[in-house]
Amino acid sequence: MSEEIRDDMSFAEMLEASEAKPLYAGKIVKAKVISVSPTECVVGIDGSKHTGVVTLREMSHDPNAKMEDLVKVDDELDLVVVKTNDQEGVDTLSRVRFEAQKGMKDVAEAAENGTVMEGDVMEANKGGVVVNVKGVRVFVPRSQATMRRDEDYTKLVGQHVKLVITECAGRKIVGSINKVTAEANKAKREEFWANVEVGKKYKGVVKSLTSYGAFVDIGGVDGLCHISELSWSNIKHPSEVVNVGDEIEVYVKSYDPENQKVSLGYKKEEDNPWVKLENEVPVGTEFTAPVVSITKFGAFVRIMPGIDGLVHISEISNERVNKVSDVLKVGDEVRVKLTNVDFDRKRISLSMKACLNEDTDAE
Repeated sequence: MSEEIRDDMSFAEMLEASEAKPLYAGKIVKAKVISVSPTECVVGIDGSKHTGVVTLREMSHDPNAKMEDLVKVDDELDLVVVKTNDQEGVDTLSRVRFEAQKGMKDVAEAAENGTVMEGDVMEANKGGVVVNVKGVRVFVPRSQATMRRDEDYTKLVGQHVKLVITECAGRKIVGSINKVTAEANKAKREEFWANVEVGKKYKGVVKSLTSYGAFVDIGGVDGLCHISELSWSNIKHPSEVVNVGDEIEVYVKSYDPENQKVSLGYKKEEDNPWVKLENEVPVGTEFTAPVVSITKFGAFVRIMPGIDGLVHISEISNERVNKVSDVLKVGDEVRVKLTNVDFDRKRISLSMKACLNEDTDAE
């Protein structure tokens, strides 16, 4: 084939040169589909009395593809001869090898010109991922697959990505996804810093978690949502609220363009338990709630998630209480009355005795 098809030929010239010669392995041919089955299709090769067979594996790289979805009778296909069988007149042909042969020229040109290409991530291994670019297998090293070392690059499998070809030498074809991502993020960052303002909302993706908060990508810029801004309740770790990969809505609390830092908020004001308390539980309300902790001077009772109130030792009973733990234990459900709320200091006073007195008065 090398004697007839030169590297300087256009693809159309390559095709024409192939058609003018007898069949042989590697020859590009045109063929018409004669029949289709779940595992293969039979074709008639133009300019030849031979018929050919294209298996599903040679028709598509997609392991989930179905032959009947790919071709139908009378479709005209460009194929590459894989194997000839002159005695029976049935040849083995390939669509994927044709696409790879055609795509190889495009990939080689892209490597020279720095053109951005697109492809589908087919698989992942210890070293990186393999991307199908116009039928050509392009290896993308792990370091070039994602922007962050702690990102799970295996999640790229099945995704359509943009990449540049960094090396093209024989069968060794290497690419980079993050070079394209970096350029895209640069444009996004410039747009972000030109339009950011306090209170502005963004949809972002959680990229990493630390003990003190979550880093969220809000369009080429990573902002920190401190653990205290994730929930109105006291949490020990951000993973109690969000996970890496979650898409969440956040808002800008503050930003520093000079140092390229953004502080984000996630918890919503309408979910503030102190606002709910003020609106829904007026002073004088009686309710049953669990004891969550015991101290020498009283017991703390959970009014609602994020808010505990204190029943002072003197407000537990009409009888003298010398030791709180003699009367109450964590987990007890007790009847209490809301007697006072200091919203500035976020302190709440409760009384069990007040409920007992009212019960006595009712009698």
